[in-house]
Amino acid sequence: MTGSLDAALLRELASTWRELAHSHFLTSRASLRPPALALGDTARRLGAWERATRTITLSRALVYEQPWGVVREVLKHELAHQFVDEVLGIHDQTAHGPAFAEVCRARGIDSSAAGLPLTTAGAAPGPNPIVRRIMRLLALGSSANVHEAEAATNEARRLMLLHNIDAAVSVAADGFSFRHLGEVKARSDASARILAGMLGQHFFVSVIWVPSYLAARARRGHVLELCGTAANLDVAAYIHGFLTDTAARLWKAHRKAHDIRSDRERRRFLAGVMTGVGEKLDAGERESRREGLQRDLVLHADAERDAYLRKRYPRRSSRGVSVTRTAAYERGRAAGRDIDLRRPVSAGSGGQRLLPPQS
Repeated sequence: MTGSLDAALLRELASTWRELAHSHFLTSRASLRPPALALGDTARRLGAWERATRTITLSRALVYEQPWGVVREVLKHELAHQFVDEVLGIHDQTAHGPAFAEVCRARGIDSSAAGLPLTTAGAAPGPNPIVRRIMRLLALGSSANVHEAEAATNEARRLMLLHNIDAAVSVAADGFSFRHLGEVKARSDASARILAGMLGQHFFVSVIWVPSYLAARARRGHVLELCGTAANLDVAAYIHGFLTDTAARLWKAHRKAHDIRSDRERRRFLAGVMTGVGEKLDAGERESRREGLQRDLVLHADAERDAYLRKRYPRRSSRGVSVTRTAAYERGRAAGRDIDLRRPVSAGSGGQRLLPPQS
């Protein structure tokens, strides 16, 4: 079984190499030739490019134990080494010298020689006061009140708008990074795509669905990637988990209230919930504009973030969202619209649990 998994994995790595070579390293001067790909059993190195044998070797522990997003980042790193060596023909610098660093910078690649790229939500948010305030706002525990979730989400968006206006001038110093959210799926549900669009529209992150792979199952899929500042990624990840959890609880309550025995309409109901939340967020944004909280001051920051995303994915495409509007969808939409705003919880409040992001 291990042999067949290894074979499938090497085929997927070869496919990913071709994709990355075309999107990030295709130049008018020359194109990269496919290398040999191998798996190594050493835990000391995540990956290595060997000029003599033209081989990229990736750690077996890396490809089987880490998310595919991490594997892609390591493969990009080794591709950058191959590019400097075979296309630029630079052999008189150290492996991570100026030429390599510039290639990585221009393509949004992690140039560090050690450690794993961060692609998933990490520990608790840092000491940023506005982030802590938004986290407390979303600490609704297991409440089933349909008004609270949307209320908290809308107020969080308003606080983020204020925060981003204040932080716009320093965004260049903060820099951008990325994070993967949710499960790897062969096909994303409409509710997940609506939620992703909502995060991109209202929460100061760029969103994109990226290819992924489950090595232990030899199965392809896609996963949601967010790009933004560390603070905005923290909040967007919590919003994602918060609304995903809330929508699931609303469906359970709906099933019980209407004595529904199957989950046949679950996906449409969840899509309706996310649509309703989005409609309330749209209304909240219009209200913010009437209050003078325009986003004009952060347009530059938005442009910088989108430029970072274009470096990571020079040839990207987007997909639309369609869903059949059944009665379950409309009930979910109404439930989403009914979620009311709640003011931020003070720093001294206790007895409430911070809802973790879903993974």
